[in-house]
Amino acid sequence: MHMCNFCSTFAAAKVFRNNRTLVKNMDISIIVPLFNEAESLPKLYEWIARVMKENKFSYEVIFVNDGSTDDSWDVIEELKIKNEKLKEGIVRGICFRRNYGKSAALYCGFKAAQGDVVITMDADLQDSPDEIPELYRMITEDGFDLVSGWKQKRFDNKLTKNLPSKLFNATARRVTGIPLHDMNCGLKAYRKEVVKNIEVFSEMHRYIPYLAKNAGFTKIGEKVVQHRKREFGTSKFGLNRFVNGYLDLMTLWFLNKFGKQPMHFFGLVGSLMFFIGFVAVLIVGSMKLYALSNGVPAMLVGVNPYFHIAILMMILGCMLFLAGFLAELVIRNSPSRNDYLIKEEI
Repeated sequence: MHMCNFCSTFAAAKVFRNNRTLVKNMDISIIVPLFNEAESLPKLYEWIARVMKENKFSYEVIFVNDGSTDDSWDVIEELKIKNEKLKEGIVRGICFRRNYGKSAALYCGFKAAQGDVVITMDADLQDSPDEIPELYRMITEDGFDLVSGWKQKRFDNKLTKNLPSKLFNATARRVTGIPLHDMNCGLKAYRKEVVKNIEVFSEMHRYIPYLAKNAGFTKIGEKVVQHRKREFGTSKFGLNRFVNGYLDLMTLWFLNKFGKQPMHFFGLVGSLMFFIGFVAVLIVGSMKLYALSNGVPAMLVGVNPYFHIAILMMILGCMLFLAGFLAELVIRNSPSRNDYLIKEEI
């Protein structure tokens, strides 16, 4: 088995230089992240090439090999050689030294893409390339910044995938305010400007529409797409993605809301906790003084559980306030503190 020797950044830069003169005025860039999908790649490529030829699109297909341990990279090299003989479109490959995850693959694919419209799709043949022309039209003619696929009729296991996915998407719609039924669908279309101005990291590929919205690209649409049964291999995602998905959603929400002004969260919560704790201490002390002045037996302040709870709230309030203050110092010294996306200038 041939093992690739390029890290993601070097591979992307190399392919970009070799094809710089070929990618001008390109209609579509198709990014295919993959992990151990050697069996499905030839059929997927032939399907994409047929659709592109029928619609007379100029295009490139960027295969991002996410550290596959099978023959995926060999297949990509063979497809590139075959494509050079046919002289139809461009085949490019990016190979990671190890498995970094889908977000890393999409990040490098976005960085390398040169088409006016960028399409992402999975390599397992569950996404249909026949959807590409309509996705392209929705971006170029209907004016959408991003169009996400909606696999309305799915062939996955209803108990382990469909039900958790519906709960996950319902929560995502509520938190993000984006009315998408399938936010994590791998089949999406983007205006080039979108992918060049968002940064996909960690496991945030699930929330690319939310990242785009936070960056100011608010024209987000949805298209019902075909969901096909997997023909080769097995799924690479487990149930843990739903737990991680909720945690990532909360992280994105917090960063969008308080990322530039952390003191507005930590300072407010800390001040409220300190104030409530301080008032509780005063009440406990006043009750003790009242009992002493009237000769009424009362427990010692030091053994009163409410006194300890109040002191704990004051300490936690101070810590949260200081956390917000330190976060503000970090933000003020961050080189990205004044990074703003400018739509146009006159």
